[in-house]
Amino acid sequence: QVQLVESGGGLVQPGGSLRLSCTTSGFALDYYDIGWFRQAPGKEREGVSCSSSSFGSFGTTYYADSVKGRFTVTRDKAKRTVYLQMDSLKPEDTAIYYCARARTSYGCNWPARGNDYNYWGQGTQVTVSS
Repeated sequence: QVQLVESGGGLVQPGGSLRLSCTTSGFALDYYDIGWFRQAPGKEREGVSCSSSSFGSFGTTYYADSVKGRFTVTRDKAKRTVYLQMDSLKPEDTAIYYCARARTSYGCNWPARGNDYNYWGQGTQVTVSS
């Protein structure tokens, strides 16, 4: 059974940092692209990043312009976990953050589209406020 579980969200002051975790099970993490998305109240879902599988452009990670230089995605194969390190957080980063597994292993389609992903975590809330 494919599962993705996010954790690590919370309340942080502007300029602070958080690290989100996406712990996976039921599939080989190396085989699939993993995306991070976010959705703020009243706004459309936004693709934050996509980390390519070993069969696509392994090691290539794409970032939205709004987070480039502040967010970093890493994978820990042994822990079956994908991390989203978020630094220099801004109030506009406030949203529910989701990780998702792509339908294919061909490498990230970018900008990320939700329809390219067929398994999603439950989301974790990130609030950036003083």
